[in-house]
Order: sequence, then C-alpha cells, then structure tokens
Amino acid sequence: MSERSFDALVVGAGIVGAACARELAEAGMRVAVCERNDYSGGGATSAGMGHIAVMDDSDAQFALTSYSQELWIQLAKELPDDAEYLPCGSLWVAADDEEFAEVERKYKFYSERAVSVEILDPHQLREAEPHLRPGLAGALLMPRDSVCYPPCAARYLIEQTVARGGEIFYNAPAMDITDAGIRSADGCVLSARFIVLAAGVETARLVPELAVKPRKGHLLITDRRPGFLRHQLIELGYLKSAHSSTSDSVAFNAQPRLTGQILIGSSRQFGVEDPAAERHMLRRMLNRAVEYMPELAELSAIRTWAGFRAATPDKLPLIGLCPGFRNVYLATGHEGLGISTSLATARLLTDELLERSSAIDRNPYVPDRIYAAHT
Repeated sequence: MSERSFDALVVGAGIVGAACARELAEAGMRVAVCERNDYSGGGATSAGMGHIAVMDDSDAQFALTSYSQELWIQLAKELPDDAEYLPCGSLWVAADDEEFAEVERKYKFYSERAVSVEILDPHQLREAEPHLRPGLAGALLMPRDSVCYPPCAARYLIEQTVARGGEIFYNAPAMDITDAGIRSADGCVLSARFIVLAAGVETARLVPELAVKPRKGHLLITDRRPGFLRHQLIELGYLKSAHSSTSDSVAFNAQPRLTGQILIGSSRQFGVEDPAAERHMLRRMLNRAVEYMPELAELSAIRTWAGFRAATPDKLPLIGLCPGFRNVYLATGHEGLGISTSLATARLLTDELLERSSAIDRNPYVPDRIYAAHT
C-alpha cells in the first residue's frame, strides 16, 4: 500500500472539483485530485447544459451566480476553443400575461442590483429569435449570460492544476474519508491538510448524513443548423417545475452551440436510480420544445443522455467545513447550477481555507444549516 501527502486533496474532477483544485493550486498549495473515472468532466458535469447564468431564486443564489459569472468572464479569455465559450445571452420567454408579469418582476429585481437586463415585447422577441412560435407574450433578455461545453472546461482547469504542480489520480474512487485523508479503491492512502469533497451525488455516499439527493436530468443534442438559435432560451414555466421536488417535470430549455447544434433540455426526476436515458421523458421534453420552436421537429437528434445532479432541500450548495470533521470540506449540492457557480464556489472555499475575507457573504452556503434543519 502506497501513501502520499499533499496540502490539499480534492475528491472529484467535475467542474466544481476542477475549479477548486485550480484555485487551491493558484493559492500556492500542492494539490491532488482523486477521480473515480478515467477522465475529468464526467458525472453531473457531462450532464449539464453549460449555462452560465445569474439567477434570482433567492438573494443567496443571486450573490453566488453573479459573483461566479464575473469570474467566468475573466476566465473566458484563456479558455481553449473546445470549451466552446459563447456569450450568447439568455432569454426568459413568457408564454402568456401571467408569465409576463414574472418578466417584469425579474426585470425589477435585476435592475435594482445593477444587472443589465431588457424587456422584449412580442415583436422584439420575434426579431431576436425568429423560429419561436407566434403569440408569445415577450421575454427578459440577460445579455451577459453565456454557455460553454463543461467537460472541456473542467479538463482545462485540471490541466492548469497540473501545470501548477498538482497531481490527478484517475480510476481512484475514494472509499474512506477521515480528517487525515482518504483511502482509494486501489489501497492507496492520500493524506492532506485539507480534504475537499466535490464529488456531486457521490459525496453523500462518503458522508451519508448529508441532506443531498440525486436529481436526474435528460439532454438531447441535434444535428447542425447554424444560425437557427441565437440565445439560450428558457421558458418561464421552468420556474414552476424547478420548484417541484417530488414530481417528474419537463420544461423548454434550448441552447446554441458553437458547432451549430442545438442542445435541448430539460427534465427533472427525483427518486430514480437508473442512469439510462428514458424514452418517455425524452419524448415529453422534445414535445415541449417543439411547442415553443415548431421547426425543431425538422432536426435530427444526434445523441441523448441523462445524469444525476446533487440537490439540497433549500436549493443552495454546501460550501465549507463538513460537520463532524476538522479538516474535511464540502463543495457539493449545486443541482443544476454547478457550471454557473463552480468558480465562485472554488474562490469561497479557498478563502475559508486560507482564512481570507470573501467578496460575498459565505454564511448562506455553510453545510451546518442543512444539518441544523435535519437533525
């Protein structure tokens, strides 16, 4: 049995773990990353749409997503081409007057916080996205939102970690966690001053007390049709389904890719363990998309897949010291916002480890809040 020692050990090489590893390495730590797969950017990262958005579900969610978006804009200058960073903006689409009232509410929320937004009437929406069906009530444009291809973005962050003296251990699932380090499946013992658990839903296997559960989501990508879609599109009905934690739901969500393909989501399922893509959920999801963009029915689906995202009861991630441990920290529970919030998560966690002040309040994300509410 071999034994290695590091300053910091990150479990998980998805986008959150990769971001944490790079941030810690940039802070001068000797970092190791332990990944259960033989590649980085798997798991929930490969099942995410790559939407880098500012959200308004709560003040805490807004603070984390807006901070992270600024960090993404800074990082975009150095991302490789295959990360497919595209500053396309987002359109929250209102189907009727009730949803348009939500457009106005969101406009007020963001404007009061100095976020650039614009309300589009039906004519302006039609000009912005000609392939949307007629009769929609309007939309909220968020021009600073962007998209990327998450697996390659995660790979780049891992490469940056290695370039700064870090090490990556693939095919090394963590079996046991202590304050001293971990034991991987091959018997290797990795010790560190700080252990960061950023393994998504797998984190709950390592720490069963965590109030984190898997939420299954499906994606579909089409063949190429350059120029068909200009913005990330999200129906405002998504907000209704997004707040459900018990029933299966679908909502229209479409994303342009630099390749000219269209990435289509989204679905939400709790209590499902089968990782395979389910035909009935894909059918519901695609039918919903065609309701908004009828010409999508003319495109061919190239690939479909599904994945599990780590969800918490209050829809905020767990960032900080893991209750019951002295040296084990959490960076998990991001659900569908792991791509958006990965860079801010990494910065906040590193601030905590180095006892630095942070640009935003860290308290809303401390893991203690979940334990206090569920013990």
